[in-house]
Amino acid sequence: MKVIIFYSGEFGSRVAGNLVNYSGFCISCGEACTQCRNVAPDLGKDIVALVEMPDPASLGDFIDDVEPLLPQNIPAAEIAIVVNVHPDILYGMLPKLKEAGVKGIIGGSESPREMPLGQRKQVEEKAAELGMEAAFAKPFCALRPDPAKPVISSFLKEAKIGDPVIEFTLQKSREGKHSILAANVVRSAPCGSTWFVAKKLLGLEPDQPDLRERISEAHHSYPCTGSMERDSELGDTVLHVGGYIIRDAVESGLAKAEKPV
Repeated sequence: MKVIIFYSGEFGSRVAGNLVNYSGFCISCGEACTQCRNVAPDLGKDIVALVEMPDPASLGDFIDDVEPLLPQNIPAAEIAIVVNVHPDILYGMLPKLKEAGVKGIIGGSESPREMPLGQRKQVEEKAAELGMEAAFAKPFCALRPDPAKPVISSFLKEAKIGDPVIEFTLQKSREGKHSILAANVVRSAPCGSTWFVAKKLLGLEPDQPDLRERISEAHHSYPCTGSMERDSELGDTVLHVGGYIIRDAVESGLAKAEKPV
């Protein structure tokens, strides 16, 4: 599928970098890099444009006239990814995206001020009126494939992004114990952090007392760019919720892993 990305800020750059998977995108392991991302999808050939948008923080909560701020000459694409784009601008972009052939719009938030729930619903409803699918998540790593949105679900499967899923291979270690031999990233958080967390788990024992702390440490070290400001919609910070999501993904994957006898 052809993809166009509209973004502003560091998080948007990370999402784009994860999809392109260019050499040197992830430098978290430094000299200890084992090129684990060599098996990750490379959507570089499918991304038709990266469009940097105005920082919403510089525009105020409401924009009376969005027309001068709308991107012009949007290239043909099937999927539009929007990260940290002012809701009023995004709403105004919808007819233009329809004209460009977009069938699915995907967005994610990393702070309380990005795409509040009411504005997300307005965009989704307007997109549906125009015959497009739309899906938004806060944080972005909470986005799951939805059978009711087949175009978006197909893209998430192709790009291997969304709510993280990890498969583990265990090996016998010390007496009566097992350790993690391999971690296969089936679906990564859109920012790419899942690959780093998975690597940091190698050699650990699934039942060791500090496993959750080790997961959290890796998640922070990538680092997660989620806000530490409390979000009334989530009842917590975006960063904490992102941490719970990767923790649950690891624990779910380990629970399904076969223990060699």
